[in-house]
Amino acid sequence: MSTAPAKMFVFVGDRFACVKISGRANFNSSIDFKTLINELCQKGYSYFVLDLSECLLMDSTFLGVLAGFGLKMGQAQPGKPPGAIELLNPNERITDLLENLGVLQLFKLAAGPLPVAEQTEGHEHASVPANKEEVTRACLEAHQTLMDINPKNISKFKEVTAFLSEDLKKLKP
Repeated sequence: MSTAPAKMFVFVGDRFACVKISGRANFNSSIDFKTLINELCQKGYSYFVLDLSECLLMDSTFLGVLAGFGLKMGQAQPGKPPGAIELLNPNERITDLLENLGVLQLFKLAAGPLPVAEQTEGHEHASVPANKEEVTRACLEAHQTLMDINPKNISKFKEVTAFLSEDLKKLKP
């Protein structure tokens, strides 16, 4: 299986941000995705559309980052309503993975064309290479998030998180 990160295209409008994910959304692309989403949140966006029509698959790390984002967006901040994440055109495999991990309820599902208005600005999000420690930390945090959200995931990811935790200790100077 290829570990090349998925391509991400960003469209921003006045009231929402759309991220189109193309390819396999895996641990390599999870760091870029998290960075991108945090930047958009800092700019004031609270409604996100993730166009998954060209996303073939998501690995557990990317799913954990996505679930953490869904959890964060569903929580109201003082003086602000909660945000929302719409998953546009996810394939059956991605929907099944989200459901099996017990995190599907964090998202709105939609089908149809991408709702991009003429005044929307779009560009490809440039990937920034991460070092082994950053990737390992992102993988560990994502799997811990999945276990925190749904205790049934503990049996699925207990050994993975133990391995990642030990690997991270060896990587720290």
